[in-house]
Amino acid sequence: MKKKIKVLISACLLGDNVKYSGGNNFTPELVTLLEKYNVDIIKVCPECFGGLPIPRVPSEIRENKVFSKDNRDVTKEFLIGAEKTLKIAKENQIDFAILKERSPSCGSTYIYDGTFSENIITEQGITTKRLTEENIKIFSEENLEEIEKYLVELAKN
Repeated sequence: MKKKIKVLISACLLGDNVKYSGGNNFTPELVTLLEKYNVDIIKVCPECFGGLPIPRVPSEIRENKVFSKDNRDVTKEFLIGAEKTLKIAKENQIDFAILKERSPSCGSTYIYDGTFSENIITEQGITTKRLTEENIKIFSEENLEEIEKYLVELAKN
């Protein structure tokens, strides 16, 4: 019997109200795609895992540290969240992850530049960097075609 594909996913993308604002980033096309391939979903929110409240002051990465908009250094909470997420990924032997683009935790390709001016730079979030160091494949919710191609490949094996 083939093993079921396991995917680690940012909880906000599945409609959980864990976003800094108290809302979510529900992505129905992503849910439809995951249902099509009948994957096991492992939901995570690194920022919640790190002990940050909902709602919370928005945070951005600046000079390899994470600061909230009110200039509190929340790097420690982000690092704790990244480690907890990695532990869950390993315990569940995930095949890959889908994380929220532009998040200071989960951005896979882009994050905000740390000035709270909505400028976007090419860089990874804290959790994404940590998972990447462990050779975990990461996509964002903005790469549905790539995700589907990867699912097709995994389904063959």
